[in-house]
Amino acid sequence: MQWKNAIRLTKLKPEKPKMVNLGLKTLMIVEYGGKYHATEGLCRHMRWPLGLGGKVKDGCITCPLHQTRHRLDDGCLEEWSPFPLFPPYGKLVGKMSKKKDLPLYETRVEGDYVQVRI
Repeated sequence: MQWKNAIRLTKLKPEKPKMVNLGLKTLMIVEYGGKYHATEGLCRHMRWPLGLGGKVKDGCITCPLHQTRHRLDDGCLEEWSPFPLFPPYGKLVGKMSKKKDLPLYETRVEGDYVQVRI
């Protein structure tokens, strides 16, 4: 594993996730609580890009598609496909894939970049 420049610091705003591609990996990077977090970029439920409308709140990233939520500090699943607008639908589509935690990647700041270890 090695450190790679992922995104310029100037491109990030607190609690606003961004998508980046590093080699064959798609990642979501976000600043939250003064730290930079890097996760797998696609939701574990239906593979939707978390940086495209994902919301960061209370230390979690919530997928905009069906509201599956994972913790940023350890990637653990908080809620699986609740889809609060119509809960029966959320339960139905929640069964389409197995519940999974969100993979995380180590980050650091070097110069003007957030680097990710991949």
